[in-house]
Amino acid sequence: MRVQEFLKSCQREHKAVLATNFYNFETLTAVLRAASAVGAPVMLQLTRSSIDYLGLKEAVGMARQGLADYGLEGWVHLDHGDSAELAAQCLDAGFDSVMIDGSERPLEENIALTQRVVEMARPYGANVEAELGYVAKLGQTQGGGFTTPEDAARFVAATGVDALAVAVGSAHGFYKQPPKLDIERLKAIRAATDVVLVLHGSSGIPHPMVQEAIANGIAKVNLATEIKDTFMRALKQRLADSDEIDLRKVFPKAVAPVVALLEEKYRMTGSATR
Repeated sequence: MRVQEFLKSCQREHKAVLATNFYNFETLTAVLRAASAVGAPVMLQLTRSSIDYLGLKEAVGMARQGLADYGLEGWVHLDHGDSAELAAQCLDAGFDSVMIDGSERPLEENIALTQRVVEMARPYGANVEAELGYVAKLGQTQGGGFTTPEDAARFVAATGVDALAVAVGSAHGFYKQPPKLDIERLKAIRAATDVVLVLHGSSGIPHPMVQEAIANGIAKVNLATEIKDTFMRALKQRLADSDEIDLRKVFPKAVAPVVALLEEKYRMTGSATR
C-alpha cells in the first residue's frame, strides 16, 4: 500500500502511524523489534544529518533490509528535508515519502518550494509532506506562530501536498514547560481541509493529549527526541557500570529500553494490532 493511502485510512479510522527516526543500527533494531512485538506498521525517518552520517544508500539499504528481515509493512521517509535537491536525491534512492520543510520561509516561498517537490514526486508515486506554521526546532523559542485554518486550506489547495505538519502547540526537542495542544484549532484545520495532518514534536506530550489529537485528524505522529534520549541514557549508564570495551556487547544493552518505549508509543497511536 502506498503511504498516501495508508495515511488516509489511518485518518478515517482515527488512528495514526508512528513515524520514528533512526540514527544507527541499534536504534533501527529497536524500532523494528518494537513494531514486530506489537504488530505495527513502520515509518522509518531519516533527516539530512542522519543521511550525512550513515550515507544515503547505506541508510536506505539498512531500512529496507530490516523491514524485510522482520516481515513488517513499512516505508522510508525523509524528515525535514531542507531543499528540493535533497528531496530529489531521496526519491532517486527509493524513499517512499519525503518532507519538504519551508516553514521558516515566507508563506509564498513555502508554497512555491512545496509545489516544486510535489511535481518532482509525482512520477515516483511518493508521498509529500510539508510544514506550515511555527513548530519550534531544537534551540528555538517555543510557542507562537500557530497554523491557521485559512492558511492551511490555501496552502493545500495551492500545492497539492499529501500531508501537512501543523503547528498546534508542539515543539521539537524537550519541552521547557508542560505542552498543551490546541485541539480546537486542530479541529478547525481538519474542517477546513481534507489533507492528512501530522504532529511533530510528540516527545514528552502526555499520551491522552496525543490520542485526542489523533481523534481529531492527526494521522502521523513523529517521534525522535525520546528515542535518542532513551538510548543515550541507557548507554551512559552501561558505560558507567562497566569497563567493557567491546561495543558489540555494550550497545545492545541500550536497545531494550528503546524497545519498551516504542511499544508504548505504538499502542498510544492505535497502530498496534496485538
